[in-house]
Amino acid sequence: MISRESQEYIPKLYESPAFGASGFFDLEGLRQGMATRREPTNKAIRCISSKIDEIPCEWVLAEGADPDLRMLYLHGGGYVSGSGAFYLTMAGHISVAAKCAVLLPDYRLAPEHRFPAAIEDCIRAHGWLTSSGPAGPAPAKATFIAGDSAGGGLALATLLALRDRQLPLPKAGITLSAFTDLTLTGESIRSQEEFDPIMSPKCLPEFVSLYLGETDSRNPLASPVFGNYTGIPPLLIQVGEYEIIRDDSIQVAANARAAGVDVTLEVWEGMIHVFQSHEPLLPEGREAIEHIAAFMRQCLA
Repeated sequence: MISRESQEYIPKLYESPAFGASGFFDLEGLRQGMATRREPTNKAIRCISSKIDEIPCEWVLAEGADPDLRMLYLHGGGYVSGSGAFYLTMAGHISVAAKCAVLLPDYRLAPEHRFPAAIEDCIRAHGWLTSSGPAGPAPAKATFIAGDSAGGGLALATLLALRDRQLPLPKAGITLSAFTDLTLTGESIRSQEEFDPIMSPKCLPEFVSLYLGETDSRNPLASPVFGNYTGIPPLLIQVGEYEIIRDDSIQVAANARAAGVDVTLEVWEGMIHVFQSHEPLLPEGREAIEHIAAFMRQCLA
């Protein structure tokens, strides 16, 4: 059953067209919107600026959180927009629930920096996170990697790349509404078009073109839906029922399970793209974040 708050909130989103529905891809507008700084409403949560070589990043640390339990969180934005600043509030919710430090890197964006620049930044960020925390150099007790939308795709691609390069892997991966199939073949792109208030299928080819250029869209690091998940740590995959890229998550879950990975797939009834980030936090968003925290505790146990 969908909460009363969601029943009241989600219909209001349909009053404005989904991004790209007009056929115009407003990259500049998207970038401006997703560069907005959204501070945690909980004033006990600290935001600490840092830098990984030339990659700006920010730690989010709740009161009582363990600075040595660290999550690398990769923001969404279609690989062409987005910022850590836009996700400070959600990172704060995760830090409170999971009692961990959350690192938000501003990885390089396309088309100025096409594939695989963002993945290289994420690999570097995870390596740095294992030996540096909010207060400076200190070894991590454990790390996790998470991300939403394009950041969910990057989280999975980073896991695949870390394994292939025989670099230390995090305890687990967590994806929210992940964009993982850049061939755009998921049936939900068509079946959910009228239900998705956030994105129109018309915008997806533009995201792909700007990010990949001439790269084959079936490259597993570009489209992790085609990855071989053998040896990948446990995955928690969350996605909303009303998403045009819903099938990206469902197919990744199936492929990873077939490779022997411990996968928890959650398709949230009546929910939309990255519903966990909408403020004020929807009841389903709170519950989903609690699921993330519980999953992390399970992996640590």
